[in-house]
Amino acid sequence: MDFSRSPAPPVPEAARQGNATPRILMYSHDTYGLGHIRRTRAIANALVAANGNLSVLIISGSSLAGSFNFAPGIDFVHVPGIAKSENGDYASATLRLDVSEVTAIRESLIRQTAESFRPDIFIADKEPAGFRGELVPSLKLMGNMGTRRIIGIRDVLDGPEIIRSEWHDKGAIRVMTDHYDDVLVYGPEEFYRPLDGIPLPAEMRSRIVYTGYLRRSVPGGIASMRYPRSTKEPFILVTTGGGADGAGLIDWVISAYEADPDIPLPSVIAFGPFLSNTQRANFMTRIDRLPKIDTIMFDPKIERLMNRASAVVAMGGYNTFCEILSFDKPALLVPRSRPRLEQTIRAARASELGLVRMLADPMESGAASRDPLEMARALTALAGQPRPSEVAMPGLLDGLERISTHLAPHLEASATTASAASGVGG
Repeated sequence: MDFSRSPAPPVPEAARQGNATPRILMYSHDTYGLGHIRRTRAIANALVAANGNLSVLIISGSSLAGSFNFAPGIDFVHVPGIAKSENGDYASATLRLDVSEVTAIRESLIRQTAESFRPDIFIADKEPAGFRGELVPSLKLMGNMGTRRIIGIRDVLDGPEIIRSEWHDKGAIRVMTDHYDDVLVYGPEEFYRPLDGIPLPAEMRSRIVYTGYLRRSVPGGIASMRYPRSTKEPFILVTTGGGADGAGLIDWVISAYEADPDIPLPSVIAFGPFLSNTQRANFMTRIDRLPKIDTIMFDPKIERLMNRASAVVAMGGYNTFCEILSFDKPALLVPRSRPRLEQTIRAARASELGLVRMLADPMESGAASRDPLEMARALTALAGQPRPSEVAMPGLLDGLERISTHLAPHLEASATTASAASGVGG
């Protein structure tokens, strides 16, 4: 469906004339896992740190958005959640409504927020048109207001042919071309070019800015939980992000310790909030017999635990990869390849560059089982694996600084317009 052909909303009576306090509205695509809200959080925190009087409002349907550490100056508008299953189907996350009804509610709330907040800058995460085109009326409204509209793209989306077909079918290419002023790619151009497979006009390509990865830091404040005693000594952190699709990796790690109790380092497995209760209970029955494995449920300040770890085992999602680079940890990535190739492409490229080691999951390719001793050997090898910093890649982690630098002129222009409109300095 081509969402770009819907009629333009009327211009509000009081169109934006510039805000004395700069305002940024962010849209976090939230249909699966924690990746989008965690990336949005990192950017929002960096922006308010660089601009003391900035207000950032985040639109999200994530049920866990409020669990994370956000700086003063940031708030949320929560819209009804949408859930995506592993096979790609969508449904209402909590409401007993058809997904089309939920989408209509979300679209209305997003438009009302944009009209009331009058942002100087709008930043969308990943999906130019939003979920099923829900952003398009607001994009047109904000264009009439004079809002700078930016689409932020992670380093890898999917295979080029898949993204080209998908974006063409839902009109996302037209929306991006017609309604966005800038494209920020949250990764280095030397690592991957996620939009190469999409037919964009030359003028639109000239607006693409590669920022580098988003550096992460250890959150301040009090600890959100008590860690196992094993974290006081060298250990491996095994994390699958939200955990909805992480059962295979967790099973493989557990089976490695079952097959080889002499793996040098113990592991701490972070299950994630979306791992099913049944899977977690089954895993705990096995883990209770293994002295070298401890577990935690969900830590919204997982950066603290990663900073303590000697090495990391993960699937290769964007945020975890940023954390591995930021805390300079030897890492083993075991990516999934369904429903998207994103993790596989990222892990393979990172392995090719020497930033991490990749281990392919044979069950992703149709095998009936995984070899526990293969994982045991990979876990043992982590102790002697080089750190990512041993690979020279200038600007690898400059993303947050480059985003702030890119937005600064637009925020300054808004403040100048507001001052002129009020007669200040005249």
